[in-house]
Order: sequence, then structure tokens, then C-alpha cells
Amino acid sequence: MARILLGVSGGIAAYKALEVVRLATKAGHAVRVVQTEAAQRFVGAPSFAALSGAPVLTTEWERDPARGAFPDQKPPSHDPASHLELVRNADVLLVAPATANTIARLAHGLADDLLSTAALAATCPLVVAPAMNHHMWEHPATQANLQTLRERGATVVAPITGALATKGEWGTGRLADPEVLLATVEALVPAGARPWDGLRVLVTAGGTREPIDSVRYVGNRSSGRMGWALAEEAAARGAQVTVVAANVGLPRHPRVTYVDVETAAELRDACVAHFAQTDVLLMAAAVADFRPAQVADAKIKKTGRDGLVVEMAPTEDVLSALASQRVPGQVLVGFAAEHGAQTAIAYGRGKLERKGLDAVVVNDVSRKDIGFDAVENEVTIVTASGDRHVERSTKAEVARAILDTAEALRAPTEGALGAAS
Repeated sequence: MARILLGVSGGIAAYKALEVVRLATKAGHAVRVVQTEAAQRFVGAPSFAALSGAPVLTTEWERDPARGAFPDQKPPSHDPASHLELVRNADVLLVAPATANTIARLAHGLADDLLSTAALAATCPLVVAPAMNHHMWEHPATQANLQTLRERGATVVAPITGALATKGEWGTGRLADPEVLLATVEALVPAGARPWDGLRVLVTAGGTREPIDSVRYVGNRSSGRMGWALAEEAAARGAQVTVVAANVGLPRHPRVTYVDVETAAELRDACVAHFAQTDVLLMAAAVADFRPAQVADAKIKKTGRDGLVVEMAPTEDVLSALASQRVPGQVLVGFAAEHGAQTAIAYGRGKLERKGLDAVVVNDVSRKDIGFDAVENEVTIVTASGDRHVERSTKAEVARAILDTAEALRAPTEGALGAAS
């Protein structure tokens, strides 16, 4: 697990840093906290100390009872310089929130308090998470300082847009969510050996859009949530994950690579480009079966009330094309969204054999409470050795079940899937 040195500067978003510490320690990381004097006007040191299990420091002039050690370390026998020992032991320095003032001091190499001195001495990765009023965020000086930090190798986690601390203020400047901050840290400092370390996973997500004219398209209701959950679970297991995202507007995970596409043809090209280097393919996108045979260059005008006839042509079966190019060791998982539970499972079994897949995840789209554009799902995972039913649960939990099946298919053990049937 990682040793995270968290620097907290003085802004109202300092309270969110408490959640960063809670999440990090819950995940097994060791955390030390350094606060600026201004930060303590918003959140007191005892709160951070209680969550981290370690002393909180503000200045170089106070003695560190832990002598620079993190909670998982034995303190040295001497009293070292805090700013040197803390960063020597840290795997990453996260500054959250980073005020405009703190960002300016870091960019210009000032070292007039413990946080800035530690940052100047740090050789570990630096992650800066700004939080401030939107006018301060947009100011050219702030943007120039951030660019300076990026050019030196720092990772900047951009603030989000929403209601700001001052009443009536709205704009970009809210500190990124604690979950995003921790994921960014873990992307830079992987949390030890994980079961999918070294594996390359290709996920498709969302729904393709096939243009009718320059404005209209034929599409579907897929939100991409299932594919997103699969990608995040694969990344958590250590895999190198690429998502081919068809028209998905969901927040993106810093440990995942995304390739944006719109049409079935674009999705096919992106998959072909990555498939040869893929160990596990998770084909969760809703890919159009048909596309307009002719696409108008401009918007079709409504000139009468007789309606519009659009001739449809079949799209290429992307999954079948990929399966025909598979090499030994690859695991291919398809998805089947069908109407009616029994019909869906029967179709899934046929799809498994017809397309030469290792598993097909079947869900019943006749239900309104699961599947497309819903936060929950209920599926049956069909394999050659049996079916596994996953009761209605969050898409993250369904993703874990699917990846467990893929893991068993990569290294089959006698009775593994039969026990889950």
C-alpha cells in the first residue's frame, strides 16, 4: 500500500480532505497530514490526526512525535528534519485543497512553511488539486502557475463546476471529489500486487449513433454505466484498461484510457486497433445493428406531412469479426440485451456458440428497473460450462461477478463455474 503525504491549505474545501484521509486509510494506505496555518482555521489538526492515526504538523519548528515516520513505519532513533523525512518516506505528495496562494508558492519555489518546504524537497510524484473561487481559478496568473507545475511533472486534478462557497456564486472551482483524488493517487502509486497486474483489458461502452443527416441520428438508450463499472473494476484489479466509449458523458477514471467514438464503424476501427494486444475483451457497448443507407450532408427539411422514409443497411458484426481474429489465451465476453428473461438466456447460449465467445452476459431489457440507463442490473452469465445468475444489484457488483467469471475462464479450475450456477 502507498504512503500518502497530504498537504492541506487554507480554503473552505479543507473539510473534504478529511474524507480523502478516511477513504485512503480504509483502502489500507498510510497517511500523514501537513496543514498550513490558514488550513487550521477551517479544520482542526485533531480531526486529521484521529482519522490518520498520526500526528499532524504545521511548521518546521514543532517536534514531530513520529519523527517523520508514517503509521506503518517504525520511527527512527533520532529527530530528523520534518520536511526532509516526511517526503523521503512518502510515495506521493497530494496537496488538496490547493489554494491559489499555495499553487503560486509551489510554482515559484517558495519555501516559507512546512508544506512548501516539503514540496520543494520532494522527489516523489506531486498531485495538486486546486479549489478556489471561479474568478481566481480563471485568472491568467493561476493558469500560468498550474502550467508551470505541469511542465515540471506535477499532476493537476482540475476542479469541478458547481455551487461555490460564497452564497450565490456558481462556476468552476470546487475541489474534485475525494474518490477521484484517491483514484488519481493510486494511478500514480499502485497499491501493491493485484490479481490482474500486467493484463490488458479492452472494454466497449455506451451506444453508437448512426447519422441520418447532419443533425439527426439513429441511436439507443445505453448510458455506458455498465461498461464504466467493468473498466473501473478491471483497473482496481491491476489491469491496463482501454475503453472504447460510444457517446458516453459519465465521469472518467484517471487510471483508464478512453477512446471516443460515435458510430459502429468507428467503434469497430478502434477495437481492431487494440484487439491484438488485448487479454480480455468486454463488449458491453450497444452497437447498432443497422445504419441509414444514405446520409444527408445537411439537415433534411420538413417540407410536408407525408413523413420520412429511411432505408436501413446492416452494420458489420464487430464482435464476430474480432472473434475470428482471436489468438490463444484471449478471453472474449459478449453482452446480449434481449426482451424477456427466458428468450434472452436462450439467445445468449446461441450467441455464445455462434460467435465463438467464452461468455455472454444476458440482461432482460423488458424490465424498467434494470439495464439501459439504470444504476442497477440483473444478469445471467452464460458460459459453456453453465450459467451464473447475478441477482439485481449495483452495476459495480455485477461488474465484479463478470470479472470473476473472466478470471476463472483465464485460469479454469474444476467446478468453479458449476458451483456458481
